[in-house]
Amino acid sequence: MNDSTTKQNLTFPVVVHEDDLGMCHGANAAFVELTGLGVCTSGSVMVPCPWFSEIVDLAAAYPYDLGVHLTLNSEKKYYRWRPLEARSKRGGLVDDAGFFHASVPLTRESADCGAVEDELRAQIECALAARLGPSHLDAHMGCACTPEFIDIYIELATEYQIPAMLPKTFFNFDPAANWGDYNPEECNRKLSELDLSWAIQFDAVIETPWCDSSTLEERYGRFFGRLQLGKNFLALHFNTPGEIEFIDSPTGARTRINEYEYFRSGGVSERLKNVGASPVPFRALTQG
Repeated sequence: MNDSTTKQNLTFPVVVHEDDLGMCHGANAAFVELTGLGVCTSGSVMVPCPWFSEIVDLAAAYPYDLGVHLTLNSEKKYYRWRPLEARSKRGGLVDDAGFFHASVPLTRESADCGAVEDELRAQIECALAARLGPSHLDAHMGCACTPEFIDIYIELATEYQIPAMLPKTFFNFDPAANWGDYNPEECNRKLSELDLSWAIQFDAVIETPWCDSSTLEERYGRFFGRLQLGKNFLALHFNTPGEIEFIDSPTGARTRINEYEYFRSGGVSERLKNVGASPVPFRALTQG
């Protein structure tokens, strides 16, 4: 977005979204704080994770905009989680220790579609039973949106009438960096064959800049420079310090903490306003 005249004259929606809620207390705490500051507008919950119950209790006391972060991977070295559905081991969803596979390519290679559907359904049912009232579905590491599983993702969104987050094109879908080998054109063709009545499609899905060692100002200057004149979904990973340092890699933990501190430091709302971006909850895009 380099046309300053266009930026000044047009406004466009941006969902400022925190992924990985329920993974740990620090993720939940960052979400509550940044939502209270008006910086974060939406989030999604990893139902199989250890701190799911806390985000459920928090949501019972305040009407947060929360989706279900459908989870098929457990990528940390020691801090790991298992499927809800008992068939998962037979269905190739888990490793030898019974945890979700650490990487998306392993899940794509070994998981049976029937087991994937059962597990994703169980996660949605669990969220509904907890009275979360999900505003949307999205996918941890993008795994449920891979060519092998996207049909299931869309079918469940349609069945439960919960809007699914999707890109307009997989050329602008950052989570696909986790997938290993894939062809964006093939993914786009598959997308065109699906009934997307229960999907919200975004012009850009922009994820936390994980591998960027520049200053925060430079890093997020480039990040916000990628916003499109259309719907934008920012897949962010805020985390307060204190425990994430023992959960994630040093680089991953620092990136999450830095992102939290940058967004809470002020100036982000003004920066978005200056480029014509209007922060909205996901639910606002499904109304009217």
